[in-house]
Amino acid sequence: MPATGEASPDVVVIGAGLAGLACALDLLRAGLRVRVVEASDGVGGRMRSDHHEGFTIDRGFQVFNTSYPQVRRRLSLPDLKLRPFTAGVVVHTERGNLRFTDPTRSPRRLTELLPGRLASARDLMALGVLSARDVIGPVGPLKRAEDRTTWTALSAAGFSEEFIEQFFRPFLSGVFLEDELETSSRFFHLVWRSLGRGTLCLPASGIGAVPAQLAAGLPGDAVSLECPVDRLTDDGVLLTSGGEIAARAVVVATGPAPAASLLPGLSVPASRTVTTYYHATDGPSPLPEPILLTDSARRFLNSCVLSEVQPGYAPAGRRLIATSVLGDDQPGREALLRAALAQAYDTGTDGWELLTVRTVDDALPAMPPPQPLSRTAAVGGGRYVCGDHRTTGSVQGALASGTRAARTVLRDLTASI
Repeated sequence: MPATGEASPDVVVIGAGLAGLACALDLLRAGLRVRVVEASDGVGGRMRSDHHEGFTIDRGFQVFNTSYPQVRRRLSLPDLKLRPFTAGVVVHTERGNLRFTDPTRSPRRLTELLPGRLASARDLMALGVLSARDVIGPVGPLKRAEDRTTWTALSAAGFSEEFIEQFFRPFLSGVFLEDELETSSRFFHLVWRSLGRGTLCLPASGIGAVPAQLAAGLPGDAVSLECPVDRLTDDGVLLTSGGEIAARAVVVATGPAPAASLLPGLSVPASRTVTTYYHATDGPSPLPEPILLTDSARRFLNSCVLSEVQPGYAPAGRRLIATSVLGDDQPGREALLRAALAQAYDTGTDGWELLTVRTVDDALPAMPPPQPLSRTAAVGGGRYVCGDHRTTGSVQGALASGTRAARTVLRDLTASI
């Protein structure tokens, strides 16, 4: 509750993830009084980092894409001290590990795309046409295109089934957190555009540096941590602690399940769960390059030596490897994964230390077609909702949803004066 003599906020924002922080920042800049209440002990939602035995552990493997319009608008990229991934992947196949690198970023690696290695001449031609349309062309036609599954769209674009299975399915499974390529083709094309226009990176101090920078733009007393909300009231919100906060408007900026609980009747999509295993090893890196490793056998989504991307993620002389799989951690799963990684990295993994395991529920919303690229923020009665489950599962989607919610709140509050 506000302290004695302190004015009640105009708006309460529930949740200090990217969407909630973006919404709060825009409302404050418009001159409104805003209070952000967060149930956990830090800002960022799913986008947080921990320090564990000298290692930086992101809560699930995540990457940062510099191409998103909301990122360029809201963040100081130099302050994040970003370091890039190689623009490409190493695919583990029955024929061994095959590299597939963006030739526009690394022309000297053009020979890796020679027909017969991973892609045929037909597949390379289809890839060139697809990339030119998605990356160079205007974005409007991509948003208005017929929506179907990504698998259907790739087949219609002329890619062979072999190339889809060896390249697209393993790579996109880690992007969509589903391995059937059933995600909206509209969203796929927007993702492909962002990959071609931006650079995948990691901040020096972990992915949590992104929401931390946003939160630094708020007044020190604007965010209340470890402050869970029990329910919404006619006048504002009732905290689990029993206190109440009155406000003219309430924005629910949580994940889909809490949002549906706080706003009965709200339609939310199904969500994807991902688990990331963090291993440490001494000595030489199992893959001395900042590049993603995927598996055509689909035993894992992707793996990466994070300390090759950001050396500060691991203590001197040690290497940090992150490997993600779909679903929850299960008994015996890590042992099977360790065997798969031994094949994929072509090295012994028995001596690798399992540092920690991070499972992220509601990691991404499911996005089957037809997938709306945005949903309304207004719920009615001074209630609003935002989050990537209201747009698309991405940093851009979360920030854009928070932006839309703030704009809608401002419109409604201004109209009520």
